[in-house]
Amino acid sequence: MPRRRKNKRVLRPLAAPFTIAAPTGARIRDRLCVTTEEAEVLWRVGEHLGHHQRADLAERVSVGRVKAKDNQRAARKKNLTAVSSSRWAGAMTRASQDQYQLSMRVLFDERACLRRAIRTISRRLAAPCGKRAGKTRGYADQAERYEKQRRLQILTARLTVVEDRIESGRPSIVVGGRRLAQLRHNLEKAELTVEEWRQRWVAERLFLTADGESGAPFGNYTISVHPETGQVSIVLPEPLRQLVNAPRGRYNLACTVAFSHRREEWLDRAMANRAVRYDIVYDPARDRWYLDASWSCDPVVLPTPKEIQASGERLLGIDLNADHLAAYLLDPHGNPIGDPITVPLEMSGPASTRDGRLRAAVTELIRIAKEHSCAGIAVENLGFDDARAVGRETMGRGARGKTFRRTVAGVPTARFRERLRAMAFHQGLVVIAVDPAYTSIWGSQHWQHPLQQQKITVTRHHGASVTIGRRALGHRARRRPGVTAPDQRIGQRRATGQTVHVPRTRGTVSPPRTAGTPNGGDKTRLRQGDQLTLFPDLEDRSRGHRTTSCPDSGELATTGQPR
Repeated sequence: MPRRRKNKRVLRPLAAPFTIAAPTGARIRDRLCVTTEEAEVLWRVGEHLGHHQRADLAERVSVGRVKAKDNQRAARKKNLTAVSSSRWAGAMTRASQDQYQLSMRVLFDERACLRRAIRTISRRLAAPCGKRAGKTRGYADQAERYEKQRRLQILTARLTVVEDRIESGRPSIVVGGRRLAQLRHNLEKAELTVEEWRQRWVAERLFLTADGESGAPFGNYTISVHPETGQVSIVLPEPLRQLVNAPRGRYNLACTVAFSHRREEWLDRAMANRAVRYDIVYDPARDRWYLDASWSCDPVVLPTPKEIQASGERLLGIDLNADHLAAYLLDPHGNPIGDPITVPLEMSGPASTRDGRLRAAVTELIRIAKEHSCAGIAVENLGFDDARAVGRETMGRGARGKTFRRTVAGVPTARFRERLRAMAFHQGLVVIAVDPAYTSIWGSQHWQHPLQQQKITVTRHHGASVTIGRRALGHRARRRPGVTAPDQRIGQRRATGQTVHVPRTRGTVSPPRTAGTPNGGDKTRLRQGDQLTLFPDLEDRSRGHRTTSCPDSGELATTGQPR
């Protein structure tokens, strides 16, 4: 009798798959080809409003963590109205409140990450060097242990600062970006001059944002865009009314905008006087002005994974990796179809280049899904918060561990999910997120070898994509036991892993043919040891295999041998 393992690994429970919600808003952009005089007016308006918005943000931070009714927004808006207008003041106070709430969420996330790191290091410091204390492994030597003790002190000091800021309700906010502010001390490394840095710094601190207003002309009164002519009109603040060139304190730009992307949606809202928010942005690297239009979308109820499975449509499973996307098509029963799919994904270069390459990869995946009539795309619900917080303790040591941590940090999980969600929704596809646990392990264990073909290489990532797709359809990861593998000499192989149980009567499998078995006419003579397996579903399960008639129940197939 085999002995049972004492410490059997317990698998954690898997979360149920869910449909990622549809995008809640839209944002489009068009260029403003302004003249020098118009650019000067925009610059003065942006600096004036930006100065007062930063002062309002400082006042909001000084109020601290209070309820919404106690944040003194009405009094602050009244003071800002005297130096701008009522609508400009409302936009500035709303931006201050949004920035404050975002900064507080960042503080809470930072506190959680620091606590996880401190807890992990403390647990390992409690174990002796080179040994284990239960399941916790101690550090390799005294030198590493000493460095971890120093790091623990640093993390503890940072945690104290963060907790003090949360307690007081006063986060540290740098308008324009902390990274750009620190770049001022490393201009040579950034290859920037003082004037170039100053221009970028001032451009980031401009405030030219007007919230939409339902019922206002074309959805926005402060920054108005005519839907037919494309003319842009701006209400100037009270101290700058001497610059107006139109009635009622407005300044009309000579250029026009068209919004070629999603123009029909924008026109529908503008013509119906529904709220549209506008942002005027300046790019100092290209010396260009842009106008962004954004609005909230109506809520949409998407089908659940069970409804997609009941519809009997295909699904595309995707495994996200650092340098490529591995994908596989699956039928409604969870069987892989066709050849494995690999989409290259190079995430190097500046942010705009990385975003463009990510969009190109997502576009290719959507094209494949539409070409094969898929109902949706299945992805992992990835999040590397724990890995980024305690990766130094759990992802190896030395250069190898550092390389692996850098690879994990470079995987664009959140950006990929957001891009895929938005782009797939507009193409009529549903994105299903599944639990990422054990997908690579089980994909390599149960699917990599069965899917391997003679001329096509199947990696463990392709096996993981099959597991992801099957999990989204509600099937188990492994194949159904008892499904035989096809002949290795046949290039076109049938799908492995029949998920749906098909009843089969006894006696439908013929005994092995031998070299002396009479050949049945035009049938190919098989080698000794070959065995024919008869499948009732010939259309889906017998591609690349010879089909024969099924004998009656209880009878053997005709082999020329006596019973």
